[in-house]
Amino acid sequence: MGFASFTDEYTSPIAPSRLFKASIIDSHNLVPKLLPQGIKSIELVQGDGGAGSIKQVNFIDGRNFNSVKYHIDELSEEKYTYNYTLLEGDALVEKLQKITYEVKFESSPSGGTISKVTSKYYTDGDFMLKEEDIKAGKEKVLMMYKVVEAYLLQNPDAYA
Repeated sequence: MGFASFTDEYTSPIAPSRLFKASIIDSHNLVPKLLPQGIKSIELVQGDGGAGSIKQVNFIDGRNFNSVKYHIDELSEEKYTYNYTLLEGDALVEKLQKITYEVKFESSPSGGTISKVTSKYYTDGDFMLKEEDIKAGKEKVLMMYKVVEAYLLQNPDAYA
């Protein structure tokens, strides 16, 4: 089995509690509203939204992906941690078994957030993903993160 791991760090002026609530806890409601040009819906397929639950992201027609389904491995509102595993969908290309993500929001000295995201790619045999494909995926996640951040900046009472 092949394996690759990447850790990225992002900063935001938004407090961790607000950013976590908006981008993780209530993402199924907020993200489709903020990104209707890309995301049709986020559905809870199994569970109550906590650890052990399964969610499915449905993209609008005509996109590269139709949907992705992921399992919530860990969710802690107290520690601002969120770990999940991409189970199935168009993002799992042939020879890519799964992708896991570990997300942690920490308070920054300025009162904002330092977000640390570790993504782990598990592949069949010696197959390795193309760097540009990994980069494109990260850019989409960062864009979503920035859209949520902009919404919170424009709506200071939201998710307070």
